[in-house]
Amino acid sequence: MSTATATTSDAPKVSTSSLTSGRMPKGMPWILLGFSMFVSIALFVVLNIGGDLAQFNITGALLVGMVIYLIAITVFSSIAESRRHAVDRLMTALVATAFVLALLPLVSLLFTVVAEGLARFDGTFFSWSMRNVVGAGGGAVHAIWGTVLITLTATVISVPIGIMTAIYLVEYGRGRIARTITFLVDVMTGIPSIVAGLFIYAVFSLFIRPGISFGMMGALALSVLMIPVVVRGTEEMLRIVPNELREASFALGVPKWLTIVKVVLPTAITGITTTVMLAISRVIGETAPLVLTAGITPNLNMDLLDDPMMTLPVFAFYSYDTPGTDVQAYLDRAWAAALTLILIVMVLNLGARVIAKIFAPKMTGR
Repeated sequence: MSTATATTSDAPKVSTSSLTSGRMPKGMPWILLGFSMFVSIALFVVLNIGGDLAQFNITGALLVGMVIYLIAITVFSSIAESRRHAVDRLMTALVATAFVLALLPLVSLLFTVVAEGLARFDGTFFSWSMRNVVGAGGGAVHAIWGTVLITLTATVISVPIGIMTAIYLVEYGRGRIARTITFLVDVMTGIPSIVAGLFIYAVFSLFIRPGISFGMMGALALSVLMIPVVVRGTEEMLRIVPNELREASFALGVPKWLTIVKVVLPTAITGITTTVMLAISRVIGETAPLVLTAGITPNLNMDLLDDPMMTLPVFAFYSYDTPGTDVQAYLDRAWAAALTLILIVMVLNLGARVIAKIFAPKMTGR
């Protein structure tokens, strides 16, 4: 006769809270950060009662919020965790605070432009020009079209030249010619924008007539500034393409030019797109060369080869520098033009990201 004993009941599981187990809950730092920012912003909103949105101190609110977060995360970690964990949390929070401090000028700039620009961010601003307008009203449709046309033309001129120059330097260029081109590109990178405008203005004054200004001159001036940026950025992107890809293509008997078109460029397309967007962002806000070349006009002109053409940076500068009888109306239009320019850059960047994602080579795993 044999007997067997078995236990079918397991030991009961004891559930413990994260706050009593020596570790903070996973999302608690983010909760404390959000709570700290909420308290700080609420405090500054109370202090700003009676003022408009533009007077709100966003920089002070973010700075005070990070100070509150530093204190809160340290105290909470000291209670719920060990001293070693508390010091680690404090150091991490200090790094995050340094990051916020670095972003404060950008955040302050964006907040100020948005707060000031919303006053004239209306339908009239995007559908009217400044023709026959001397006070309130009017808009910047002529400047928006001028910025789009001139920047697009400059991009069409600069991108092929810059990419082909970079291809030559990386894939073909050797010896003195390549070194000379690299030196000239480096020199052009540091050229002040006003010099580019003066160069184009002087050339057209010599060959056509003094005092001439039209949209194509502005596009050429921006091209002088864009080409070295595109060359240097594209060159770096092409250099990081692995040589194994080129060698594999050559081993299959593919000619070099086709290897560049089908292998090298598609591999580097994301970086090249980013480079082009950096070049556009570099020149789209230029004022000095466009004042000299594209000129100033209150009328809508969409002909790049005839008559002056207004652009958004020149429109903002002109509205701020030479206000008419209603000073506030001109200032509101200047801020709205700055906000529009920022939105155009954002849209262009988003579009470039989408294009790069579509045309980038698809990586498939085994």
